[in-house]
This record gives sequence, structure tokens and C-alpha cells, in this order.
Amino acid sequence: MRQPEAGGQGLGPFGAGAGEVPGQRHQDGSSAGRPRLPPGQYVQAAMPVLHYGPVPACNPETWDLRVYGATEGGREHRWTWAGFRDLPGREIVADFHCVTKFSVLGIVWAGVPAAEILKAAPPAEAATHVMVWAEFGYGANLPLDAFGAPDTLLATGRDGKDLRPEQGYPVRLIVPTRYGWKNVKWVRAIEYLAGDRRGFWEERGYHNNADPWQEQRYSYQELPGEGPEL
Repeated sequence: MRQPEAGGQGLGPFGAGAGEVPGQRHQDGSSAGRPRLPPGQYVQAAMPVLHYGPVPACNPETWDLRVYGATEGGREHRWTWAGFRDLPGREIVADFHCVTKFSVLGIVWAGVPAAEILKAAPPAEAATHVMVWAEFGYGANLPLDAFGAPDTLLATGRDGKDLRPEQGYPVRLIVPTRYGWKNVKWVRAIEYLAGDRRGFWEERGYHNNADPWQEQRYSYQELPGEGPEL
């Protein structure tokens, strides 16, 4: 793996993608102890291209990915496009669940596991969450353990092909355990946080946690302790 050099805009709640205890995930998207399809969802064959705002242009010669904030030692990390592509990669098969209630099953994603970013750019002990930033200042927050889960991916390809611009090229986040708006397109930076902070849609009426199996769709559903004060 090439070592990192020292050193937005995203999928809206429209789909950037019962009652049993979550457990270990299987390749078909199900998990031990819970149904494959979250409550209130219906299956459709294809995933529409939906996002908030315009599709940004990307120049691979100038693109980079930054990791900053509550890092170990306070150091900022940075990868060029070539450096990012040199990180260990893998494929996952994952289902995508949109907060608007459609689900698309069995999508094959390829890219860099988020756990590899945590390994190469370790967070400080005080870090509890991440904010994943994209073009135009869009961001979505996640607990650190959800970001580092085995099936969370910084994807560069889908179904055997490179991502297209409208799909999030060059890099988008895939978090199968969360509703679609947490699956940020056009990722540019990862900020480690010593405490939770709401992202773009989480400040605009959507649930801070966004667990499809708990139907955590809207902020009015939040229980005490499930998110920072609005």
C-alpha cells in the first residue's frame, strides 16, 4: 500500500438507498436475526440517479482525498487519485435502501474499505464519529464504528464498471447499514470528530442515525441521546 502524503455535495434523502436484532451480514444483504428487506421498503429493479444539486466535474490530476480533524497526533493525511487507487481494495455485494422506501438488492460495489482509511490514518482516542465531506460542502455524519464496519466502502466502481459522474465518480461512500442519504457521492474529505455533529440532511429534518431496520427516517422520531440538539 502506498503511504498517504502528509499534508459536498452528496446523495440526497431521495436515495442517494422486521423488528429483529441486527447481526452478522451475509452476501445477499441479509443478516443473522433480521430480514433482508427493512420494514416499510419495497423492491425495485433499478436504482434511479437522484441527488441534491449539480454533478461536479472531476479532474483526476488535481483530485485528492483528505483526512483531518481528531487524527492520531493531529496530523492531516492526503491521497492523490493515484495514491488512493493503490490502497487495498475489495468488492462487496450490498443492498441499497432509500428513505423514500425503495430498495435495490444485490448491487456489486468495488473500492477501498473504509477500514483501510482508519488503518492508514488512525483517529485519536477521543474520536467518536466522522463527517464525510463531498463537493460543495455537503456532509453526512456517522459513528466511527459504522464508518469502519467491514462492509462500508469508498466505492470507485459498480457492477463491474467504473462509477459514472452521476453515480458519484470518482469516489462515493457505501454504508449498507444506513439509508441512502448517508451514502455520500463525490467524496473529498473525511473529518474525524470528538463528538457527534449533524450533516446536511440531518440538520434538515432527517434522522441522525438513519438505521433502515429501525425505520429511523425523520428527526422527529429521535429519542433522547440519538443525536445532537437541533
